[in-house]
Amino acid sequence: MASRRYRWSEAKRLLTAGMMALLVTSCGNGEQGDAKLIEYQRALAEALGQPAPERTAPPNIGAFPERDERLFEVAETREGILNVYALRDCHITQLVAARNNQLGRVAPPSQQWIYELELWRRLHACWHSDVPDSLSDANRERLERLTLIKTEQLPKVSWNSLFDSDEWVRSFSRASSPLAPDDTRGIEAQFEALAWLHQATVNQFNPAWQHQSSTLENHLNSLRSRPLTAELLRALMLAERRLNEANALLAANLESQRGCTALASPAGELSEEMADMAAFAWLDRLESLATRWLEAIDSLLASHVPPPEAIDDYRHAWLSLDNPEAPLPALRQARIEHRQHWQALVRRCT
Repeated sequence: MASRRYRWSEAKRLLTAGMMALLVTSCGNGEQGDAKLIEYQRALAEALGQPAPERTAPPNIGAFPERDERLFEVAETREGILNVYALRDCHITQLVAARNNQLGRVAPPSQQWIYELELWRRLHACWHSDVPDSLSDANRERLERLTLIKTEQLPKVSWNSLFDSDEWVRSFSRASSPLAPDDTRGIEAQFEALAWLHQATVNQFNPAWQHQSSTLENHLNSLRSRPLTAELLRALMLAERRLNEANALLAANLESQRGCTALASPAGELSEEMADMAAFAWLDRLESLATRWLEAIDSLLASHVPPPEAIDDYRHAWLSLDNPEAPLPALRQARIEHRQHWQALVRRCT
């Protein structure tokens, strides 16, 4: 036993030194989390008297639905110049003219949403003012019809403005790397962006709520800074893969008749030493951050109209908080099984 303890102590020293050098010299940001988990795997294999596991790469995250699958069809509202001018007391003529000029027609989705939101507010305010009393029957009916149309369309326009924006789509990019443990660049700003977008959706029919274009663009710029959703999903999948490989080591030891005698130290000591390794601090942070982020996305999506089928399917497969096969619940289950294996090993070998 003393010989095995010496080998375990020496292995830990050499492995820690070697892995620190590896982290400094060869790991890109996306590989740092994997290096911590590989370090744990190797230490675990040594402690159990087994060879290190054969590691495999997880698959890429799923492709985000194509544009025509994720957007709602919103019919264009057409009114002649004279008909719009007849509603000039509603203060929409300049707004409509700006929307129909060359710049307005190529405006990004976010600016189109600002336009539609402002148009609805002016029509809504006009309909609930004294203006309809001064209009002819035809123009009063036109105002009522336009107000109803824009009221019905606004939730879909709000959805389209988000899901047609490059900033939002990029968050789910498959051309991404797993989140690195120490990389916190712009993450809190992205949480603020999601919170603002949620409030914008909840308050889209609240005339008192402020919707400055500059605020919207600043938040979209925050989302543009990094594909955080994809980075988290890839990190979750990679961590689950490495943890299940470690689970296989523990399961093999539990199934072996000489599992306890193969241990480098008493099972209780090994369990405590392993729990202090950097891999577990990373797993805690990753699970906590992913939970916060996916809950924020869930709240944002819930504030919108029910999504198109393709988005609903993607949400269930990749963003779900409770689908056992989605990345976050899958990692949680792998961690539960890992703790159960350790508990069984300690009971068996104590």
